[in-house]
Amino acid sequence: MIFLVTGGCGFIGSKLVERLVNDGHRVIVLDDLSTGTIKNIEGLDVRLITSCHQVWDIPKVDGIFHLGMPPSTQFYRRNPRLVGKTIDEATTLLEYAKEKQVKIVFASSSSLYNKCPTPYREDMPIYATDYYTECKYAIERLGNVFNQFYGVKFVSLRLFSVYGRKEKHKGQFANVVSQFLWSMQRGEPPIIYGDGSQTRDFINVDDVVEAFILAMQKDFEYEVFNVGTGKAYSFNEIVRLLNKHLGTDIKPIYKPNPIKNYVYHTLADMSKTERLLGFKPKISLKQGIKTIINEGVENDLS
Repeated sequence: MIFLVTGGCGFIGSKLVERLVNDGHRVIVLDDLSTGTIKNIEGLDVRLITSCHQVWDIPKVDGIFHLGMPPSTQFYRRNPRLVGKTIDEATTLLEYAKEKQVKIVFASSSSLYNKCPTPYREDMPIYATDYYTECKYAIERLGNVFNQFYGVKFVSLRLFSVYGRKEKHKGQFANVVSQFLWSMQRGEPPIIYGDGSQTRDFINVDDVVEAFILAMQKDFEYEVFNVGTGKAYSFNEIVRLLNKHLGTDIKPIYKPNPIKNYVYHTLADMSKTERLLGFKPKISLKQGIKTIINEGVENDLS
């Protein structure tokens, strides 16, 4: 089969591309390399295009995985015009999917649940709080419109805190698990904004890739699913786990939290995802941390 993966040079996208290629599929990667890196797909037999409008030069594919958009609210604050660009690119993909009758699996975000109580359920009301969440939610709603009007099949995966290899290029935008690890591997104390009691539902990137594969395989018209673990860990617990596996005793530095509308706790209700998608994460946080340490994340040049 042939798949189009947008954002295929990024952290999650490149892991998905690697999985698809290893499973014997042909892959076309769409990535403008603004936040991804070509190093993430080196050695993989894929075709790379760098503009969304080039999709019209592609014959019909068997499915689209749409992960290609700026990954953090900071990008949109610096350049609010990214809002229009991001939604326009999603609309182009939806138009292509309409013409070719192709399914789209979209990488949404648990950030949509900001201001909601935990655990987060897919049927909760969404209160977009910034450019980033508005973009994600707008694309989800557009997917619903294209499904109702044109029969485009669309599945949105609301990803929680994804960690793992191939994050190095993200720098300050990488998951805190990786950022804390990199600091501690250098013998430096990780910096925590606040008292470290804030919690996140951390999920390994390999589990996330499995969720994408299942979402493409299952026959849904339009669905939204949480992709987390249903378990939350505090930042202080992350530091303790890293110290345990590194054999160190490094204390974090605590600083006042300067972030407006900061979310202190995230937690996925995974009941719908388990029931309908058939997805349940296999990699515990302890296993995931042990794996990335053994694989030498600090020396990962991606």
